Parts: sequence; C-alpha cells; structure tokens
Amino acid sequence: MAHSGAARIAVLGGGISGLSAAFRLRELAAMHRVPLEIALLEQGERLGGALCTIREQGFVAEGGADSFLTEKPWALHLARRLGLEHELIATRAQFRRTLVVRNGALIDIPEGFSLLAPARMLPMLRSPLLSPRGKLRLMIEPLLPRRAAQGDDDESLASFVTRRLGREVLERIAQPLAGGIYTADAAQLSLRATLPRFAEMEARYGSVIRGLRAAARAQSERAHSANGTSGARWSLFASFAGGISTLTEALAHRLGESIRLGARVVALKRADQPGAAQWRVVLADGESLAADAVVCALPAHRAAPLFEADAAPLARALASIGYASAAVVNLAYRESDFARPPRCFGFVVPAIEHRRIIAGSFTSLKFEGRAPAGTVLARGFIGGAMQAELMTLDDRALLEIVREEFRALLGLRSAPLWARIDRWPDSMPQYAVGHRARVAAIERAGAALPRLELAGAALRGVGIPDCVLSGERAAQAVFAAIYGERPGELSPPPRAGAAPEAAR
Repeated sequence: MAHSGAARIAVLGGGISGLSAAFRLRELAAMHRVPLEIALLEQGERLGGALCTIREQGFVAEGGADSFLTEKPWALHLARRLGLEHELIATRAQFRRTLVVRNGALIDIPEGFSLLAPARMLPMLRSPLLSPRGKLRLMIEPLLPRRAAQGDDDESLASFVTRRLGREVLERIAQPLAGGIYTADAAQLSLRATLPRFAEMEARYGSVIRGLRAAARAQSERAHSANGTSGARWSLFASFAGGISTLTEALAHRLGESIRLGARVVALKRADQPGAAQWRVVLADGESLAADAVVCALPAHRAAPLFEADAAPLARALASIGYASAAVVNLAYRESDFARPPRCFGFVVPAIEHRRIIAGSFTSLKFEGRAPAGTVLARGFIGGAMQAELMTLDDRALLEIVREEFRALLGLRSAPLWARIDRWPDSMPQYAVGHRARVAAIERAGAALPRLELAGAALRGVGIPDCVLSGERAAQAVFAAIYGERPGELSPPPRAGAAPEAAR
C-alpha cells in the first residue's frame, strides 16, 4: 500500500481517457467506501488533450473534436453523472447536411448514404457525384458474392469499398467521409478496427446495401415503438452549450488536488521489495512516486519508451501503432462575406480533388450559440496521413492555405474577423490493417504486468465515447485488482435515466 495507508493509483495522461479513469476511480472508492489516493499526472499545462474549446470575442470555437456520438452512450452517461445534462445541446436539424467536393463544386451527399454505402438507391442515381458507369457498378452490389473468410478476415477500407461498391464510390464519397474521420489513408485503414459493421453486413446479408436497408427498417421500428416514451431525445451528435471542454473542465473540478500538471513521466519501474507498492513512477524532475496500480492513458508512442527497460514486448507492441498529425484552423466571417450563405454542417474533400484541406465545417450552423449574430464560425482541417508534408509549414502558411481553399470553394474573399490555429502533432492513431491483432498483442503483453491497465484512443476507438469507456474499464480493472474483486462484480457507472435514442 501507499505511505498514507490508502491505496494509491497513478493515472498517466490528462486527456479524456485519463480524466475518465481518474473520475471512475473516485466513484468506485466512494461507492465501496474504501480509502483511495489518485494521482493524475499530465506533462502539459492544460488538461483535455485534443478537446480544446476557445472562448473569445463572443465565439465558442473548438480546436479539436466539437461533439460526441450519442449512439455510443458512455460520454452521455458520464455527462449526466457530472450533473451536466442541462448543458447538453443537440445539432441544429435545419442544417443537417454534408457536402462533398466534386470538380471544385460542393455537392450534397445523397440522402441515406451511410459512410461507405447507400441504404437508398434512388437518391444515388439522381446524384451528380457518380458517373453513369459508377452508378451501374454500384447497382450490381447486391448481386456480388460475399467474400470468403481469409486469415483474420481484415482488409483495408479501400479494398472493401472498391470490391463491393466500385472505385468511384470509394474515391468520391467513402474515402473523404471515412478516411477524414481517422485522418488516414483509406488504402491502409483497417475496416475491422474502424467500421466492422459493414464487414458484418456482408457476412450476414451477402450485401452491404441489403444490410443497410435492414438496419434502416429496424431503426424505424425502434423509433416507432419508442413514440410516447419520456426522457431526452438526442440527435446522432451532441455537445455542450459552453463547448466540448465543459466535459473536461467538470472532470478537472471534481478531481481537484488529484491532478498534477507539468508532471512528465519518464519511466515505470516494477517494485522489487516484498510488501512495497507495485510500481514506481519516475518523473522528469527526478521525483519518484510509489503506486499500487497504474492506468496508462498516454498515446502509444509516448507510452512505449516507459516499458523498454522492463517490458520490451509491450514497448514493441505499443510502438507498432503509427500516428498522424493535423491542424485545425478556426475562422470567423460576416454572413455578408459569403456569396451564398452556407446551409450545412460542412463538407469533405476527396483526395482525388488534389486540394490542401481534408474538410471544412461551419461550427455556428452545427450548434446554437457558437458565434455572435450576423457571423459564421468555420473550420478548416489540414494534414493527416495523406498530407503530412503540410504540417512542416508555419502558422501563417496554414492560415493562408485555408483562406485560399475557402476562397475557391465558398467564394470567400474577405479577411476573417478572427482566426485561431491549433496544431495536433502525432495525435491521431492510425488503425492500419491488422490493428486488432496489434491491440491483442498489446493486451497480452500488458497482462503480464500486474496492476497495470492501458487506456486511450490507440486501442479500440478514437471518439470521445470510446475514450471514456476505455478509461472507465481500465479504472474498474485496477480497482478490482487492488480490492480483490473481479471487474464484472463491480457496480457499473450509475445512470441518470434511460440511454438515449440515436436518431438523425
């Protein structure tokens, strides 16, 4: 045990995964009425990682993620436990459209298109996004034989979409939509690790289109049966009135003195004295912290060096996960600066368009209260695995790139009223083909180290809900290890009300 007589758990990393782990540990200690000391160690001077809300001059801008998926309920449940339900806001229904660039013009993504494939054929056939040849190729998808299982049955997103739906669907719609989410190259991106439901649809229905139609029918039936039930209904995505950092700020407030900023961990050592704490956490300033258990919620490339001396297999497995860098450029304009005011959430840019942004979005159209009346808050996204070279440019060059692209695509010639650039070096884990096998190797190597749990975006999901779940599961596992319980026997996180219905 730690010197104070209470068990001490060190949580490494102050992003949403680490914050969620630390808060869950505090909940468990209170619920089971046991003393517990938590030390959350963050090397930077701010918490939240890539969740970064900027509140300036009446704008509520996001330097990173601007919302979370409600279909995965873990972030929503956490918000409710923190007493933030009154802060939750849904997306604005009247602007729920996404566009895609084709030959320099912005075109609506057809209604019913779901990331990789359409549930409805007629809107696709009417759309100018595909050529007649591309539409014919898409129409034969239900007639194609399903893929026979091969090895671990993983393949790249590009291979899957091309095989099932044709190259035009990949290049014109699927690549910018799915590849953009992961800032990844679709030819390298693992389908099984990112969008496994599409592989499952092929296996079950023999067709992605048939599978999407069946899912749409089931969702419609659930929505119909839920009519008249009480409780909040949320759109597919939600945020907070004060911005996404409302979540991390509330967690930080609850954790209080458990948090140590500017605490860079340089080594993790197994204790070699009987009866001593299991771990020694070594900081850059030479301080050594004894801990009965550790939750490591650092990016894989930062966690790997910590294990090189004492757990080389784990270090190698963590280092096998690659990362991409990106930048987010926020720009504010007058509505009158637009030749035609935007009426959508944003747009994505196919790689074959050879432009220098991945996507653009309109934050103030997506959520209420993000910009003063008469203005539009927009964002441009730069970098990722396919345009890594752009991250070597300075801030002035990045700002000019987004302005040039907005000028070409949106007709914006005026200087912005306000601008902000946020860089995220090596921030996005790349779920390359075989990612699930790499994660399995990491978990096997980690299992050999008692009272150590790994969490974070590198493992089983990059979204906010996935990271929350990752942190909470790690917290429950180390708590169970210390107090002699099996994780499944611990009380689940308390819920305030029923899980939300996810509807567009």
